[in-house]
Amino acid sequence: MTPATQSPPLALITGASTGIGATYAERLAKRGYDLILVARDGAKLDQLAAEIGRHSDVNLRVFPADLTDSADLKRLEELIEATPALSLLVNNAGTILPGGFKDSAVDDIDRLIRLNVTSVARLSRVALDGLRKHPHGAIVNIASVLALAAEISDPVYTASKAFVLTFTQSMQTELADSGLYFQVVLPAATRTDIWHKSGKNIEEIPGMMEVGELVDAALSGFDKREPVTIPPLQDEVKWRQFEEIRKSLVPEFLQGRAAPRYR
Repeated sequence: MTPATQSPPLALITGASTGIGATYAERLAKRGYDLILVARDGAKLDQLAAEIGRHSDVNLRVFPADLTDSADLKRLEELIEATPALSLLVNNAGTILPGGFKDSAVDDIDRLIRLNVTSVARLSRVALDGLRKHPHGAIVNIASVLALAAEISDPVYTASKAFVLTFTQSMQTELADSGLYFQVVLPAATRTDIWHKSGKNIEEIPGMMEVGELVDAALSGFDKREPVTIPPLQDEVKWRQFEEIRKSLVPEFLQGRAAPRYR
């Protein structure tokens, strides 16, 4: 009797047409993942799928969708629910405001929150039940070092990435016994198209990391099952110390009386 052939793993990547998402697609294809590629620009998705198909023998599906549009987001949720083979969700789609908070239109702020926050939470929840059935089910959320550096960027983008960080860490705690792996990746400045949207000159930004190096580092953290991966952080001890201090504050918050300084 011929042994049954194991199906390849299947990953869904949002924001897959360019930059970090496209690079994840290329790297995961080399690892043998079948792919569902999601982004607004269908033509770029087709181009990427054709390029990957020339170098990898994997199954590819493109799914053009604007995740700030409730109907498109619902269509993607229905696809996830109808795809039990899905074993990895990469929530990468995100955008930035071209100006600061005071210079941004409320509709632009709303679209950013829908993409950077709402789609991450909704897609994670919709994928959760199916992913739990896989021995190596995982969700990777792309945040930013700005989640820890509120002084650097505009309030809405920074807060959206802080949400992604704390959302992922809370899932790691609540679902610690689920068998799922949750990774949050915190890139710093990375050479992608997002800088054109921000109106900044990419050549004037210090510490710019190439996108391939960023994704390779993130996947190294994925292989190590790191809960939080910060590719530009050179001294890992500092992060561990930061987390220890943060966690040490929790008992201090559980007090029924205000601190003496407020009385």
